[in-house]
Amino acid sequence: MSELPDPLSPPRPDAGDFVDELPADLNVAEAASDYMLPNNNRRRIPATIYLLIAALCAVLWATIRDSSPLVNDGFLWVGVVLGGFGIYGMIAGRTLLIDETDALATANRTVGFTVGHASAQMVWRGWLSRPVWRLLAYSADNPPTRRAMVVVDGITGDVIEWFAEENPEDWARTA
Repeated sequence: MSELPDPLSPPRPDAGDFVDELPADLNVAEAASDYMLPNNNRRRIPATIYLLIAALCAVLWATIRDSSPLVNDGFLWVGVVLGGFGIYGMIAGRTLLIDETDALATANRTVGFTVGHASAQMVWRGWLSRPVWRLLAYSADNPPTRRAMVVVDGITGDVIEWFAEENPEDWARTA
């Protein structure tokens, strides 16, 4: 008589069984290169599609609205709205020329101390969605005695604003 498996013990994988493992593209230990942030100019792809559909709607409205029961003033309104989205997408889809490494170098020159640990975040500023880098930087000494917040323009590389101060955090209590 064969022995029944214990229902409380985990199953043992046989040599031919599939074993769950982390995919190679998610495994940090096997990462070969730095992560490349997608460029902001990808917004122009849907903007182009919106503009083409808007133009088609406007042409259909202008040419066959009187002779077709399917084409009415809704085509004009769709053309206007999609045209507006398309123009906004073209304006907001400016090419990001400054990457996080360049922004960190700019912050290092600006704050007045050598930057140690830092964090960069790309955000969009204003109604026209201008890409900017927000950097939080700490001084290189251990524990950090100074910290700064720097905002760097993602297109020109200019410093938009910055602030540096003595680090008020007490790092001795966290050790």
